[in-house]
Formats: sequence, C-alpha cells, structure tokens
Amino acid sequence: MVKFSKELEAQLIPEWKDAFVNYRILKKQIKKMKVSKIISKPSQHTDDDFGVSIFDSIRFFAKKISDKFRNSENKTDIIQVMSKTIDDGEDEVYVTDLSQLFYEEDEVKQFFEKLDNELNKVNQFYKEREDELHKKRENLSKQLQIVLELNQIFNKRRRKNSMPSLNGGNSPRSWSSPDRNSSFSESSIELAESPEMSETEEVRAALERNGVYFMDSGTRKKTKNGKPKMAMKIDSPANAPRSVTSILYEDMMNNLKKESSGEFINPKKVQCFEKKIRGAFMELYKGLGLLKTYSSLNMTAFVKIMKKFDKVSNQNASETYLKAVKGSHFISSDKVVRMMDEVESIFTKHFAHNDRKKAMKFLRPQQRKASHMVTFFVGLFTGCFVSLFTVYALLAHLTGIFYGGRRKDYMNTVYPIFSMFALLSLHLFMHGCNLFMWKSKRINYNFIFESSPKTALTYRDAFLMCTTFMTIVVGALVIHLLLGASGYPQGLVDAIPGLLLLLAFTMLLCPFNIFYRPTRYRFIRIIRNIACSPFFKVALVDFFMADQLTSQIPLLRHLETIACNLLARSFRTHQYETCSDVTLYQELSYVISFLPYYWRAMQCARRWFEDSKGEHLANMGKYVSAMVAAGARLTYEQHKHDAKNYHVWFAMVLVTSGVATVYQLYWDFCKDWGLLRSTSNNLWLRDNLILKNKSTYYMSMALNVVLRVAWLETIMKIDRDAEQKLLGFLLASLEVIRRGHWNFYRLENEHLNNVGNYRAVKEVPLPFGEIDSDG
Repeated sequence: MVKFSKELEAQLIPEWKDAFVNYRILKKQIKKMKVSKIISKPSQHTDDDFGVSIFDSIRFFAKKISDKFRNSENKTDIIQVMSKTIDDGEDEVYVTDLSQLFYEEDEVKQFFEKLDNELNKVNQFYKEREDELHKKRENLSKQLQIVLELNQIFNKRRRKNSMPSLNGGNSPRSWSSPDRNSSFSESSIELAESPEMSETEEVRAALERNGVYFMDSGTRKKTKNGKPKMAMKIDSPANAPRSVTSILYEDMMNNLKKESSGEFINPKKVQCFEKKIRGAFMELYKGLGLLKTYSSLNMTAFVKIMKKFDKVSNQNASETYLKAVKGSHFISSDKVVRMMDEVESIFTKHFAHNDRKKAMKFLRPQQRKASHMVTFFVGLFTGCFVSLFTVYALLAHLTGIFYGGRRKDYMNTVYPIFSMFALLSLHLFMHGCNLFMWKSKRINYNFIFESSPKTALTYRDAFLMCTTFMTIVVGALVIHLLLGASGYPQGLVDAIPGLLLLLAFTMLLCPFNIFYRPTRYRFIRIIRNIACSPFFKVALVDFFMADQLTSQIPLLRHLETIACNLLARSFRTHQYETCSDVTLYQELSYVISFLPYYWRAMQCARRWFEDSKGEHLANMGKYVSAMVAAGARLTYEQHKHDAKNYHVWFAMVLVTSGVATVYQLYWDFCKDWGLLRSTSNNLWLRDNLILKNKSTYYMSMALNVVLRVAWLETIMKIDRDAEQKLLGFLLASLEVIRRGHWNFYRLENEHLNNVGNYRAVKEVPLPFGEIDSDG
C-alpha cells in the first residue's frame, strides 16, 4: 500500500506545493510525541512482583473499557477549536485551546500550533485564489456580453444587406459572413437602436452600454465626481505581427470615410476576440478545477494526520478538530463549484452549440495514456539501428570507402547529410532525456511550453523519433554502399542522400494526421515566429527553441553545403571545390553562423520594447558577443594557413571567444539557472532545489564550463580535411549535449519561478483590457 505522503506528493499541484498542508512536518511531530510517550512511560513491574497473576488480563480489559467510557463522555471537552477574526472581520484564524486536555505536553502543544498554522495557511490561500478567479469570471462575463452584442449588430446588418439581393437587386458590398466553423451562438440581447444609426454608431453604443470607452478623452463621459469614466483599450492578439491597441476603433474611424461605399467592420477581428475569450474561459475552468483538487487533497491530509494523532495519544480529538476543518472556508464554500457549473453552461451555450459532450472535450481534455506499443517500437528500432550500424561498419571496411581516392568524394556526398541527421537525432535523444527527467521531478513542462496535454510529446515519443531517424539514415548508408559496390552508376548512387533529405522534408510538411502532425505543425509555426523576429510576440517556447538553434549552427552549415552541391551538380562532376572556393558561399557561411544569434538578439529587443526591462538588453548583448566570436572564428579558418595574418586572427579568436564564453557562463549560472546566490542557504546555489543531491549542481556547473570552452579545439591546425570534419562533428555533438544538459536546469528554474508566484494557469490576454482613467 502506498503511503499517503507519497500519494499526496504525486497528486498535488506542483506550482502550489508550498501552499499545501506540510504533511511530512506534522507527521514528524507525531513521531516525536510517540517517542516521548515511550520514554516517559512508567515501568509496569515493581520489586515485589513475583510473577503474573491470572487476574492481570481481567484488570487490563477493565481499565481499557473504563478509559474508553470516560473518553466518550468527555470527547467534546478534550480540545476546543476557536475561530478569531482579524483585519476588520475579513480574515478568519483558527486557534486550538488545550486547556481541557487532561495532560499537556510540549510536543502536543507544538503539534497543534503547527496544525493551526497549516489550516490557516490553506484557508488563506484558498480565499485568495477564489477571489482572484471570481474577478476573472466577472471580467469575462462583461467581455462576453460585449462580443455578443457586436455579433448581433453584425448579423442584423448582414441580413439587411442581403435583402436586396434576394429581391434581385444589386446590394452594396458588405463584409463577409462569419466563419462557418465558429461555434459562437447568437445572443438574445435586445439592442436599442434607431433605424437611421450607422453600423459604427451602433458598435460604439453597444460598447458604451458595457462600459467600454475609447481613448479619446475629449469625448469620454464623466462620472458624478467629474472624473472621466474608466477607459478601456482593445489589446492585440497573442501572435499579432504588429502592435495593435485599438484595432476595432481603427475600423470604426475608417468606416466613417467609407460608409458611402458600403464597407463595414470586418467580423474576422471580432472572431479573434471570440477565440481569446474562449481560451480564457478554458483557463478559468482549469483554475477552478485545480482549486477544487487543492481543497479535497488538503481535507484528506487533515483527516489522515488527525487519525495518526488519535492513535498515538489514545484520545479522540480528531472529531472535534475535523468538525472545525469542515466548517472552514476552503471546505464549506461552494463558490468554486457554482462557478464551474456557470462556466460549463456558458461554454456549452456559446462555444459548443449547446453540445455538452463537445464542450467537455475542450474544458476537460484527456491526458494521453502511455502506450506500450511505443516502448516496443523504441526497442525494435534501437535493435535495428545497432544491427545496421554493425553491418555498415563491416561494409565500409571491406569496400575501403574511408581509404584511397574515394574518401574525398564520400566525405563530400554522404558526410554532410549523415552528420545533419545524426545531430538532429542526438538532439531528439537529449530532449527525450529532458522530458523523462522533467516528468520524474514533477516539472510541469506542458504548462511552461503551453502545450496541449492531448498532443504534447512524451519522452517515449521523442525516443521513438530518434531511433526511427537513425535506423532510416543508417539503412540508407548501407544501401548506398551496397549499390556502389554492385557497379550501379555513381550518379544514381550519390542521389540516395538527396532522396533521404527529400523524405525528411516530406515527412515534416505532410498534411495528413500521421507522424505527430500537431507537433510538426507547431514546430513550423515556432520556426516562422523565430525567422520573423522581432515582428511576432515572443513566448517562452519561441526563445527556448531559438536557443536550440544557436547550438545547431553546424547542422545549418551542412544544409548550406548540401544545397550548394545540389545547385552546382557537384554530385555528377565531383568538383567539390566549386562551393568552397566561391565568394558567395563563404559570405553565406557568415550569414548562417550569425542568423540564430541574430534571431535570438531580436527576440530580446522585442521583449525589451514590450517590458522595458534592462535585463533583456543585457541578454541581447550576450548574443551580439557570440556573433562577433563566430565571425572571428570563421575568418580565422580562412586565414589559418596565411602566415602573415595568422597571429592577428588567432589573437582575435582568443579575445572575442573568451569574452563571449565568460558572458555566456555568467548568464547560464546566474540568470538561466538561478544559481550562484551568495545569500542562499545552499552554498552558491539557490534556496529551492529540485534535485536532492547538491553535488549534482556543482558537477553540472563544472561540466558546463568544460563544454563551453570546447571551441579551443577549433583553433588547432589540422591539415587533413577528413580529420577536420570529424573533429567538427565531435564538437557539434558536444554542443548538442551541453544544450540538452542546459535545458533541464533552465526549465527547473522557470518551474521554481512559477512555484514562487503560484502560477498554475496560463494568463490569456483579453481583447478588452482595463486601464486607469488617466490613460
């Protein structure tokens, strides 16, 4: 049977861990009571005892019955749990009075003091979260009302504009009808409008009826005190390519100029508002469900701990105390249940066409169940990969592909594609290890990455993708060697790596719901956001993925080489110097080496523009220094054999790379990992650590330093091209391993930041956000 402490640890909400009952501390206090009672228990035998009497058992049972009878008579008087109100009656505090307990020990007093503190902590946290969710519920209701009125205005206008066309007349051009896939139902709101009102006037009147006033202070109405009414702004969508503060207002103002031509407000923008409100209702429902779980788990913890107390103290105090617990706010309040019912009703009516089953699929998405078939295929493809790699090694040795004149052609045709897929598979393997560690340490990575629990990758999925990629790649290499040894035309044989690359892109862009389509399409959207930086808002998953790209610059360089060889038809002519000697190719090498750092720097600039925090500019400086170091290393590679400029560029590489490395190490340890805190209780770490073994953090910092300075190998003079490429592949693999190692601690720190702020639900930016009256 699983101990309740472990069961509670497995079921509690990670971001609210500190707000739950500290079950372990209370259980330790009960153990102290038990040990104290055993030590202080008087001896049952005296010096004049000469044996055991036959009446001892009768006396024992008589004493037990009398004690039980006495306790049943006085069970209500053993303890008294009193509630006191503080802060003008707003907060309620529970205090246990032990004056009626016929024995008072220090351990008992300490236990009930801690128990009262835990009860008050739980009660206070529940009230705060309940009030917060109630305010969100009211705000969402107001915003829903606004959109309902806007939709009704648009529907009335659409019907009016379609009437002439039904009679055969020519109707003026109007806005297109709303999206057929939208499940937003019409409202039964009665609009007070005059027939001669324009659409712009109707929209503005509908907004003002719901307390929404535009930013024009000259036309803003005033309250009784003479102050302007609360102004509202219309916020921009989460992924808007530009900053929009009054998108609907712009349409209305433009409409005043274009009304004569029959153009009206575009309803697609209102549909965007609907989508945001729907997402906010889903997050609200999720928060209410978490709060309900919080209440039930804490109640179970109080029941378990009081039963242990009764067992150790031989008293019946649990009934009195649990009665007070059940009367406390976090148990007695039914506001959360009522709000959940209201949200279900609203969501079913307005977002699911009154289909409750459909609404529950959105409000209560099912978690993906672990499939044993995935585990089976991971093992199968791992065995296939090992077997094929062994066959490939034997064939390469027998055919002598790495020796003689064929080595150069082989390294220029097969090596770039093989290296690219090998680095990608290694990154997937490290991601699978991260997913496994995050799950085992209860780091809520799906919440941090804003992933859907139904489609999010698991560590088994990542391992399956990794082993499948490597099996296909090594299988293609074996086929390449077999066809080459069988005398097939070399042009057809060398086309196999290109076909492998084409297969990979086809799988990535495949429109059918196979091969993890939600994950593939989300990956494409994230890459689009990164490539278009700084024109898109930056979410955590965007800059996290951009950081992965900074560690995959060798992979991007391989893509450049493959593309150049295909365009120059080097596979047929076998003149591979065509690419390496062209000036454009060398200039593109600089661009590709700079791009990931540039994208990341632009993301930092966008975040600074939105938040005005100086740390974003400091973070941007880190990537600028990395760009300078990368440029110096590329120039050094081109002048490595130039005796005149060798020492100059060697010194430039040492200086620029050294500065960039120190900058990056500081940011890794202090900002991304949150370590090196001089005031921490853990020496040079942080106060909260997820890993129990502190030495792991020190070893991780040392490993990160070693892997960060691996660039020193790139300034070695290596004349042989094959050895230089193998060294580059080894360093690229070490960088991927370092990035995977960095990822765990980066997300651990992010998770602890969420825990510190009790963030367990995503904040959805609403279309109509409040600002104060001063603008």
